Amino acid sequence: MTKLAKAVDTTVSRRHGFLNTPRGAAEHHRNDRTGWLRAAVLGANDGILSTASLVLGVAAAGADHRTLLLTSVSGLVAGAMSMAAGEFVSVHSQQDSENADLARERAELKRDPASEQQELAGIYVGRGLDPSLADKVAGQLMAHDAIGAHARDELGFSPTTAARPTQAALASAASFAVGAALPIGVVLAAPTAYLILSVTIASLLFLAGLGAVSAQVGGAGVWNGAWRVALWGALAMGVTAGAGTLVGTVT
Repeated sequence: MTKLAKAVDTTVSRRHGFLNTPRGAAEHHRNDRTGWLRAAVLGANDGILSTASLVLGVAAAGADHRTLLLTSVSGLVAGAMSMAAGEFVSVHSQQDSENADLARERAELKRDPASEQQELAGIYVGRGLDPSLADKVAGQLMAHDAIGAHARDELGFSPTTAARPTQAALASAASFAVGAALPIGVVLAAPTAYLILSVTIASLLFLAGLGAVSAQVGGAGVWNGAWRVALWGALAMGVTAGAGTLVGTVT
């Protein structure tokens, strides 16, 4: 590929939101973390929140310490497996869709490469290139890697955001288990008389810390991430504790 094509390929890749940097380059982007970060944060948040809410609901209903411990450990195992299965199925569906689009694009390239080159050139014209230059660049890029050029610039696929079902499933299950272990540790350590208060305060701190860390890793505001996660966590735990109290009173 010529220097001109490489330069334009770099430009359109940046405008499209990603860039494959040359070997040896030290350039890093936060969107490289999108796949595993989303799954890990979601898993840890669910682990903390669902386990803490489960403990509070059962405790509010009048359960003893042994029942609380068994319930929370069961919630950890069931939740981790559920998160893994859900993430795998969801992300695998995304991967199937991406593969179908690529297969259709390969068939179109084989059937009518000239029209596909015009289509690619039209995309570059829309991004500001002169029509003659856009056609030249489209031709050179297709000669170098036709399906790669169309996957990137027509379909919007990126290697950094490609669907990875197994990675998402493992990240979700592991992070859920780690998150769930935090309130379980509080259940083990806290005095029975202060268990509800201890689990509530500790879990809110855990959630706020998770929100802050995930915001920092993702490049967002730390405080916004912390209070947002803690607020919704407080609402969820409050509703669950209220439901447990109601059921305990009725029964």
